[in-house]
Amino acid sequence: MVKELSLILTLVLVVAALAMIGIGWRNRLRRQADVEPLPPVPAELGAPLAGADGQYVASTTAGDWLDRIAVHRLGLRTNAELSVHPEGVLFDRSGAGPVFIPAGRLTGVRQESGMAGKFVEKDGLLVVSWMLGSRELDTGFRTRRAEDKTTLFKALQDLIPAAPQADADSGK
Repeated sequence: MVKELSLILTLVLVVAALAMIGIGWRNRLRRQADVEPLPPVPAELGAPLAGADGQYVASTTAGDWLDRIAVHRLGLRTNAELSVHPEGVLFDRSGAGPVFIPAGRLTGVRQESGMAGKFVEKDGLLVVSWMLGSRELDTGFRTRRAEDKTTLFKALQDLIPAAPQADADSGK
């Protein structure tokens, strides 16, 4: 009898916790309803300047690595391929749809040790800063192979206008 009661109590607590998580995510979606739609992926992209497989960590409000952007499924962690093209940056996410950032909307790139619940070694994540309408976002990406990160970082720096690139070079 005690085992059955413990099991029922545990199941009730798990269901209650999942319900609260769902309500919180729904409320976040509601609060972020003003976030503009994502730019479409161009029909034809130039040859990639760099690319790598890895993990799309999340997109957050710039400077606030805990404030995931829930709309457009930007807050979901997925496997992805990141490719840098002359036209912009493409995160080809599995199961969540692509995210394309036009080159003109990029504001910076830096390396961090964590964001949105994903923590790795020092400078283990690439974080791309960009504008979506009037909102600045940070998007994190973790390469599968450490050596790919340097190539991507350099290609991203070359794609960003000179002023924001100076901030990325100084580690800010």
